[in-house]
Amino acid sequence: MNEQAFGVLEYDGLRALVRRGAQTPMGRARVDRLAPLAGVEEVRRALDTVAECVELRRRSGGAWSFSELADPSESIARLRIEGAILEPLPLLELARLCDQVGAARASIQAERDALPVLWELVADLPRELYSLAARVTAKILPSGELDDRASPELARIRHDINHLRSSITRSLENLMRRSDEAIQDNLVTVRNDRFVIPVRADHRGRVGGVAHGFSSSGATVFIEPLETIDSNNELQNLRETEEREITRILSTLTDDLRRELPAIERAAEAVAELDFITAKTSLGLRFNCVQPFVGADAALELDAARHPLLEENLRAAGGEVVPVSFRLDTERPVMVISGANAGGKTVVLKTAGLLALMALSGLHVPARAASFPFYRSVLADIGDSQSLAANLSTFTAHVANISRMLELCAAPALVLLDEVGTGTDPEEGSALGVAVVDHFRRACGAHVVATTHYSGLKQYAANETGVINASVEFDERTLQPTYRLLVGLAGSSSGIEIAGRFGFPRGIVEAASARVNESSREATEYLRRIKRESEEAESLRRALEEERAAVAEKYSTLDRDAERRERERQKTFERELHERLAEFEQRSKELVSKIEDRAERARVEREAASRAAELRREAQRAAAAAASKTGGARPSAAKTASAEGAGAGGVRVVRQANDGETGAPRAKSGGAVFQPASVEREIVRGDTVRLRTLGKTGVVERIAGADAEIRIGHVRLREKLSNLELMERAPQGKPEGARRGGGASQLERMAAAAARTADVRLSRSKDEPAAELNLIGRTTDEAVDAADKFLDEAFLNGFARVRIIHGHGTGALRRAIADFLRSHAHVETFSAAPPDQGGAGATIVELKQ
Repeated sequence: MNEQAFGVLEYDGLRALVRRGAQTPMGRARVDRLAPLAGVEEVRRALDTVAECVELRRRSGGAWSFSELADPSESIARLRIEGAILEPLPLLELARLCDQVGAARASIQAERDALPVLWELVADLPRELYSLAARVTAKILPSGELDDRASPELARIRHDINHLRSSITRSLENLMRRSDEAIQDNLVTVRNDRFVIPVRADHRGRVGGVAHGFSSSGATVFIEPLETIDSNNELQNLRETEEREITRILSTLTDDLRRELPAIERAAEAVAELDFITAKTSLGLRFNCVQPFVGADAALELDAARHPLLEENLRAAGGEVVPVSFRLDTERPVMVISGANAGGKTVVLKTAGLLALMALSGLHVPARAASFPFYRSVLADIGDSQSLAANLSTFTAHVANISRMLELCAAPALVLLDEVGTGTDPEEGSALGVAVVDHFRRACGAHVVATTHYSGLKQYAANETGVINASVEFDERTLQPTYRLLVGLAGSSSGIEIAGRFGFPRGIVEAASARVNESSREATEYLRRIKRESEEAESLRRALEEERAAVAEKYSTLDRDAERRERERQKTFERELHERLAEFEQRSKELVSKIEDRAERARVEREAASRAAELRREAQRAAAAAASKTGGARPSAAKTASAEGAGAGGVRVVRQANDGETGAPRAKSGGAVFQPASVEREIVRGDTVRLRTLGKTGVVERIAGADAEIRIGHVRLREKLSNLELMERAPQGKPEGARRGGGASQLERMAAAAARTADVRLSRSKDEPAAELNLIGRTTDEAVDAADKFLDEAFLNGFARVRIIHGHGTGALRRAIADFLRSHAHVETFSAAPPDQGGAGATIVELKQ
């Protein structure tokens, strides 16, 4: 790294910002040594520690904190000297160090799975540090004095001292009362660590004893009476004994710490490193920084990057930084920035350079996102380095600095050149600038960011495929810079306009404009036209983006409204279906209650329950089918879904909004209604009819007004004509009462069904099941549905044993039927059929009775 680059990029100012977040002298000393790290893995590890510290603050509301910690280096140095005894305050400081680093270790340990790098930093700290700190703080008070309970001997000595002090004080107070006229003040005081009384100088002879001095006025002499000399001597002996005991205790504590000296040194290192991490984290949070990606082959990419020192200054003044965004990679490693003076070109250079150094130093950077190569060299030529003492002009100073940069450049490198080639003839300077930039690009393989006012460099950037043109925006209406970086556009310098803005006489400005040659004027106008067109294209792009977002939001709103309406219709349908089913079940109960035969009534009840359940399943399947159909397309006029319960007595469940053709409502919108099948003629005696409420078939025996008497087997019941459906007319040429033999039995109706389909067969044999169902060739869903209906029919007809044929095949159909039978309400047991009845290709089902 070029030390000169550290100066021009204000790295010391960055250190000062980081230093503000340090809490201890060790942490501040560690910040002062902040510098780019030696390896990419070391950089990534440092960046991870900051990220984990931020995560710890997010999880627990705060990380570790180090308060009132002094630099322990002197105390640790004394511990290395065998026999040296530490004073109470240094012992307390070391104990506080051990206690706080232990607390930091505990906070990290609680989240160690999420903080692996931080945990690795403190995992080796011994737990004995806590107990060591506890032993010290138990014996030494925060003021630095030893607690009376530091040892039993110290407690005894201090008790004796207090008792003797009280005794001496009482004795002296009695003496002062007896010699009141000789006493200056009735106050026992201490001189030379001995208790004395104040005696008037002119009454000195009235009190015998040893004089320990006079007051400043000479009017008072402090006398130790003869009767307290022995007690004072004893008190001095006790105090000496106390000092010896205190020295012994301090020596013991010092030896305890000395035995743990490696752990204490490790704790001091951990505190310094953790405080350093805290300082870096505080900087990241203060400037809303992100963790950059650093890799050997990474691109230099900054998204909304901000210069931290500039942001700090603008915050104090109430301003905001205009962020910078650009990208350099192996395909396009060079960017040439042009544009107006004071427009922010140099700020772009310093932002890129300082943020690169921050990332390489393990700091998060103020940006929305950022990535950097692991630069071996960060080189900068920024500002005016002229020196009269060194006989350097502006141009020679720049040349000398660039010469050193050429020597130091080692790939991968970041090279920052401000006004390259300036300070000499414009044509020569432009040529020199192009040559320098191209050399750093080709010979050094560096990422180069250069600023210029020279047309030659702008043309170089426009013609070279690996070079990007960029400019800082300048508002021509207000003649003010906006500080925005426009990548892909070269900019004009606008020097004459800026001179006019800063108060140059109008005549000078006009004269300067007249002297600009035509080609330069045309080039400037061309750049301005490109900028205007680019701005118009950007405005159009933003307008299109806004329109696209508005259209997407509109369609999203329509989708949400459609889904809401569909949910409401579904709820209405389900509610009304439930009401109709409840009405159906209630009506069934009323009709069943009219049947006198108990067995027949129980059988009819089971059949009614089965029909209601079947009707409910069919309605649910119809609703699901309707929902799947409406999910693919948005209907414009009506939605209709219907479900007809198979064998449900001609009752049909209809769900509709309105008539899609005529608009006339056929049923309540979105609801469920029951509609009877059409009747071709009036029902007469002898007709075979179907009861819609029960799904049963019977013969009309008598009609009385709007009611009819129906015979179902051996059971007769009354029903309204409106609830009957004509199934078969009365036979021609036979008396109307000729059908007294009863309506078709359930067994006969199942036989008729068997004649229409090969799936169901009835058996009259005692050895075979009463009925069987053939499922071969069906899917598992179709098979389960058919088996459900078959078992309901068999149960209602009182069959005890049936057979279901599913074949061998892959076994999927057999497993599906077995899973279905395990939970069926009518099934008692089931097993594979005997070999003569199909073996493993069929299942025998025993039904509950």
